This record gives sequence, C-alpha cells and structure tokens, in this order.
Amino acid sequence: MDQKTPNKNLIAYCGLYCGECKAYKIGKCPGCQKNEKASWCKVRKCCIEGGRLSCADCKVYASASECKKFNNMISKLFSFIFGSNRQASITMIKERGYGVYAEEMTKRGAQSIKRKKFFSMKI
Repeated sequence: MDQKTPNKNLIAYCGLYCGECKAYKIGKCPGCQKNEKASWCKVRKCCIEGGRLSCADCKVYASASECKKFNNMISKLFSFIFGSNRQASITMIKERGYGVYAEEMTKRGAQSIKRKKFFSMKI
C-alpha cells in the first residue's frame, strides 16, 4: 500500500494542499512554493513579497472577503468548480498550524477543506 507523507512545504500560499493535487502527484507541477510559472497568481506574489508562507501569516488578512487578492473572480470560480473552501483552510492553519493541516489534508486525500453544499439532490 502506498504510504503518503504529509509535507507542510506543499501548502500553497492560498491554503490549498499541493500534496493531494493530481498535477503534483503525476509530476506536471512542482507545487505552488516552487512553481515560478505561477507569476500570474496575486496571492503567491503578495506572500512572497511579504515573506509569508501563506495568507495565514498575514497580519492584514482577516477574512477572504476583505482581501481582493485572495477573493478574486478566478478563486471564486475554482472554489465553485472544485468545492474548495480556502478560507476554512487558512483558518485551520492559523488555529492548528501548518503541520497539522498537512496531516489532515493527507489523511482526507484532499487539496482543501470542502465547502458545505447548499442543497442536496435527494429525490
């Protein structure tokens, strides 16, 4: 059985966990921290310029709705498509630390905490 090892260095600046990303797993992406092609990402640029590991370390960031870099149209689209809740991921990192977050995402096999569904398709 394949043993997965949590790695806090695989946490993206926005709180996604690259260690459970399909592109990372098959070698198509080096992960956010090392992906220099992701110069288009405003969150990544902001964190690098501010010397932060993620938005969890930002003193200005209080919530996703307050940060235009974190809460932009592209992130809203990805959140909708993939059902991710990066805000909850950042909150978990703030409350429990990077290591615990990486362990939890590895255990779940997920890139982020999932958004709660607003409706159910039970018939």
